[in-house]
Amino acid sequence: MKKILVIGAGIGGLSAAALLAAKGHSVTVIERNARAGGKMNEFRRDGFRFDTGPSLMTMPFVLEDLFGTCGKKLSDYVNLIPLDQICRYHYADGTIFNCYADREKTLQEIRRIAPEDSDAYIDFLGYCEKIYERTTGSFLENPLYSFSDFRNLNFADLLKIDALTTVSKRVDRVFRSDYMRMFFKRFTTYNGSSPFLAPATLNVIPHVELTLGGYYLNGGLYSLAEALERLGSELGVEFRYNESVRQITGKDRTVQGVITGTGEEITCDAVFSNSDAAETYSHLLTGNMADRRMRRKVEKAEPSCSGFVLLLGSDRKFDSLGHHTIFYSGDYKKEFDDLFVHMRPSEDPTIYVANTSHTEPGHAPAGMSNLFVLVNAPYLTADSDWESQKDGYALLIIKQLEQRGLTGLGDSLRVQSIITPADFYENYRSNRGSIYGTSSNDRLSAFRRPANKARSIRGLYLTGGSTHPGGGIPLTVLSARHAVTLFQRDN
Repeated sequence: MKKILVIGAGIGGLSAAALLAAKGHSVTVIERNARAGGKMNEFRRDGFRFDTGPSLMTMPFVLEDLFGTCGKKLSDYVNLIPLDQICRYHYADGTIFNCYADREKTLQEIRRIAPEDSDAYIDFLGYCEKIYERTTGSFLENPLYSFSDFRNLNFADLLKIDALTTVSKRVDRVFRSDYMRMFFKRFTTYNGSSPFLAPATLNVIPHVELTLGGYYLNGGLYSLAEALERLGSELGVEFRYNESVRQITGKDRTVQGVITGTGEEITCDAVFSNSDAAETYSHLLTGNMADRRMRRKVEKAEPSCSGFVLLLGSDRKFDSLGHHTIFYSGDYKKEFDDLFVHMRPSEDPTIYVANTSHTEPGHAPAGMSNLFVLVNAPYLTADSDWESQKDGYALLIIKQLEQRGLTGLGDSLRVQSIITPADFYENYRSNRGSIYGTSSNDRLSAFRRPANKARSIRGLYLTGGSTHPGGGIPLTVLSARHAVTLFQRDN
């Protein structure tokens, strides 16, 4: 049995802690915030309840496998609710497109708004599925750390993952209508990247949502964090909240423990860092444990975009909203130029609204709505000033939603809370306030993510969306599985 410290109770840290404890190790999780979940959290006020992080669950089989490895059943901890209507899309010209789990129902919608693309839709999903088949075993489920991980790769498949063009260019070649072009370019933002820069390999994401299915969790997505915390506790994991880790200590490039924010020194055999990889290499590893090469690498990598979030408790219902609703901007290309070229918030952003009271009325008082509103925002730079900017930007978004059908939204608000990129950095120490770690804005960036085990420091493992294989709930869980696999190889 080894004594292991996990830094951070985000989804990656919680998953790693449970897997390690299930194998008989003594595991302690140290979390700087007051509760588990990291960016997956919740906010409650005056009868309104909001998820503040992820709002859609995909690839539930990854979690089923995690709980199964720990001798448990996922269904005993959370209630998965498949969504019939995955999302409702509002275009700038007033057109509305409903996307369903039932492919035939979606095709009926496409025939209504873009009949010229109905056949292309089927063909494109087949193409997306092939990318998934070629990447799932060789990339998603592979630690990609040692020679043995690369030895069994099918390099012929890797040459067929469409990495030499961008998402935007591939989509434009397939579809003729602007409606379907914007629809399929949206998925790239799920890992904080631009469809005009990211490789077409990311067209794997539509397969995950549209073919494998999208889910909601009864009680909200935060119930997953609570489930993982409960799983860990049942397996003997110790959780220490409201404590930070100031430094990872060691000797001869081997981890020996950590120093907490209060100066307490805790010894251990291994550290699993669920902090952002940039935070780990730039601030937690100092002195004789510093890895300057990795520090330069993570600081040089382009972060993903961040997000600007409004939590709005409204005293009315809005017929134009489903559970998930997206209001597209009028100029998609300009929006992403603003985010990734000019590094400024868009004045005409695409707006995402999650309305869980649509599915669970108890998340808002009777006749009211809890609206989680998200727009993509640039990661933090030296010129960022969200403190003076946030109120004006919130008002701009509310007014745009009013113009898009949410009449009277501003006057209806009983609760309003704002989360800015600066808050993401302050609360979670994410790299420059990014949400998904590094972006995937070039063909090799996915393979440049920090590995789940430090190469120059023994006993240090890394989990979370900033590491391999990437951001989002299922990939973050896979990062924990990879880190634990690499730990087992060493022990």
